[in-house]
Amino acid sequence: MSAQPTGPEETARRHPSRGMYVLPSLFTAGNIAAGYYAITQSVQGSATEQGYFDRAALAIGAAVLCDGLDGLVARMTHTTSDFGKELDSLADVITFGVAPSLLAYIWGFRMLPMTLYPALREDVVHAGVFVCFLFLICGASRLARFNISVNPQPRNPGKPGKKYFVGMPIPAGAGVVAAVVHCFHGSPIYNPRIALVWLLLLLFTGFLMVSSWRFWSAKEVTSGERQPFQLFALIALIGALIAWNSELMLMVIALGYLVSGVIARLAYSWGRRRRRSYGPGVPME
Repeated sequence: MSAQPTGPEETARRHPSRGMYVLPSLFTAGNIAAGYYAITQSVQGSATEQGYFDRAALAIGAAVLCDGLDGLVARMTHTTSDFGKELDSLADVITFGVAPSLLAYIWGFRMLPMTLYPALREDVVHAGVFVCFLFLICGASRLARFNISVNPQPRNPGKPGKKYFVGMPIPAGAGVVAAVVHCFHGSPIYNPRIALVWLLLLLFTGFLMVSSWRFWSAKEVTSGERQPFQLFALIALIGALIAWNSELMLMVIALGYLVSGVIARLAYSWGRRRRRSYGPGVPME
């Protein structure tokens, strides 16, 4: 049996320098900065200053990108650490919990006109405060469950050997809020009935985050070890489409990911009922 190389080059390859561990944390710091910026923009927004809401939504979208990059860089450089994981979780609570819940409340409920349906407006605003708080709690609970879970399995398992998220990730939930706000160029909701639809969407998004339904994980695609050219081409294509029409594409991506988890759950339930109707041992076409 040949001896394994133990020279300085092999040691450096197996053990990255301490400075390399800072690299993923820089993207995490960018995540926090984007979340802080989104909060400051949200509180400055108004019916006449709609651009603040749009900039807050774009900041959350940029934070989603930073959140994906810090994990990707950590895996590619083998610099995953407990400190990085904890910092990433704290950043996610701020950027994908507090920032979108505040934006969702101010943009979707607080800007409702005082003179139009005053009684309904008051009820909707009060409900909006509660639902936006639920969104925040659901996101924080999703993070806590993710941090303590070891090889979690969704209630509706997918293909063997593939990894899935159990519940909708909190960046995806924040992305739904940001995509909707950006799609309307930051123009706040003025109709209480539309605000009720917004309220239901926030409730459903919060439910998906704490659910045990499976959602696709991109880790097998972004591993950085297999087919790097295809990965680069995919990222470039998505970036070009977003640059072409960010309002439409971000909405399609965010709501498409949300719907994908619902479809996966419904397909699993339908398949299980069908197997039961056929009975065990009966082949299905």
